[in-house]
Amino acid sequence: MNTRTQTTEFTPVDQDLYAAAFQFLDPDPTPAPAPPAVLAVPAQVPLTTAAPVHLTGPVEKTLTDALTFLDTHGWTRYSLINTEGARCSIGALRAAAGSRNAAYRDAGNLLLHEARRQYGKKWQAIPAWNDSHSGAQVRSVWAAAIRRAHHMNI
Repeated sequence: MNTRTQTTEFTPVDQDLYAAAFQFLDPDPTPAPAPPAVLAVPAQVPLTTAAPVHLTGPVEKTLTDALTFLDTHGWTRYSLINTEGARCSIGALRAAAGSRNAAYRDAGNLLLHEARRQYGKKWQAIPAWNDSHSGAQVRSVWAAAIRRAHHMNI
């Protein structure tokens, strides 16, 4: 006898119906523990209503890692790395990127662009801007550059 079906959908089993059928087959059943309550299966949410997933781009990651480095090890002026291990903005970028790759270059360009946007176009390089501002001002530019990279999804 061939009982194959073409459908892949199955109807849920009614546990009470099975229990009643087995009582007729076994006249002296031993009491079995009560079956667990059947949980309702939640309705599936269409994929179109799911929130979009943001993947962190390499520039955003480099900027975020560099700012975390500055927050952890400290920020300094006038040197790449001071005697206590604190770094300037370029030193933090180098530590975060690991090498002078595309993410390092793009993160530096975005950071300098944000510094110029906030403090004027006279800044030609990150070290000069870094050395001329306070730690709070530098951190503010870093945070704005990270937000911008996030928004640009880079």
